[in-house]
Amino acid sequence: MAGVLHCSARTTPRVRAELQASKEKTSVLAKRYGLSRTTVAKWRTPTSTADAPMGPRDPRSTVLTSVEEAIIVEFRRRTLLPLDDVMGCLKDTIPKQTRSSLHRCMARHGISRRPESEESGSRRGSFAKTPIGYVHIDHRELRLGSGKLHTFLAIDRISKFTYVEFHDRTKMLNGAAFLESVIAAFPYQIHSVPTDNRMVFADLPKNRNGVSRQWGPNMFDRVCAANGIVHKLTKPYPPWTNGQAERMNRTIKEATTKVFHYPDLENLKAHVLAFIIAYNFLKRLKALRWKTPFEAVCDEWTKDPAIFKMNPRHLIPGPYT
Repeated sequence: MAGVLHCSARTTPRVRAELQASKEKTSVLAKRYGLSRTTVAKWRTPTSTADAPMGPRDPRSTVLTSVEEAIIVEFRRRTLLPLDDVMGCLKDTIPKQTRSSLHRCMARHGISRRPESEESGSRRGSFAKTPIGYVHIDHRELRLGSGKLHTFLAIDRISKFTYVEFHDRTKMLNGAAFLESVIAAFPYQIHSVPTDNRMVFADLPKNRNGVSRQWGPNMFDRVCAANGIVHKLTKPYPPWTNGQAERMNRTIKEATTKVFHYPDLENLKAHVLAFIIAYNFLKRLKALRWKTPFEAVCDEWTKDPAIFKMNPRHLIPGPYT
């Protein structure tokens, strides 16, 4: 079966074979097939009837250097990450790369497709589309040999902007105080706060319709009501349903207590706070199309400044922060 012909080809493989086998003059063959003498002479010389390969003989990128291509190829082979993940991971190392140049580089080296076992994994669901200001709140303990820290965390579902605070106990007074700090720390209005059902955020399910309700909602709900925030509770028993905050808590643990040793709780506090600053202003996230949480907040400020309480660029840490 003949291959695909060039879009401007004037001959077919059958005609080319006839030209090569014929002993007649070039002018006679040109008149018979309606071709120019140059075309007839061209196809009488070669022994093949296939079109010559088009394009450069030594394909190479006009954007990437040979060293950068070697970095991309080795990184892809070792990690087997998808194209967008490779681009995000190498964005600082190779700033001039584009998605198309990265794909062409992988195609030239035969690694544009991952193994089937890597591509056929389970697909995770995604959150429903919601405007910025949907803040997940959770509590987690960070333990050392000398004691433990009660860490309260808030993370926005859309911008991934994160705020952390430490308290001595997990009582509702501290939960309400943390929510007030979150409202003050975020530069935009918060409209929804999902939490789990622990007592620092909500009454026990058996007490939500009891006698104590005649005195009004609990302290956490009072702060929500005073600031126009909808307090949403997860299912009563599974603690992992608040997945956004749970995953961020695990990220903090993996970056601190699971890797480093701390002489006391104060050093642990300082490291966690430094990690949160780096996360908000330097960490590029795939979920944000490789922007930092701060850049995502600034983009929302550009689209709709009405929901903001202040210019988010005022949050940039100063030299003495």
